Amino acid sequence: MRKEYDFSKAKKNPYAKRLKLQVTIRLDKGTIEYFKGIAQDAGMPYQTLINLYLSDCAKAKRKPSIQWKTAAVS
Repeated sequence: MRKEYDFSKAKKNPYAKRLKLQVTIRLDKGTIEYFKGIAQDAGMPYQTLINLYLSDCAKAKRKPSIQWKTAAVS
């Protein structure tokens, strides 16, 4: 190992802005199994597939359609 290194000609990492951030997320077992099945068919890790899907939703600015069922009032 050298005592000093010359970084005068170093270049910034062009992919630094694209680095992934590790997060914890809770998903239903059925959701995980669904993506695992698709990922296996595609030959990729299921986490990568979920990231690709969520990235596609974000780029298309898709919003989830959430409809809450109202409780019956007696």
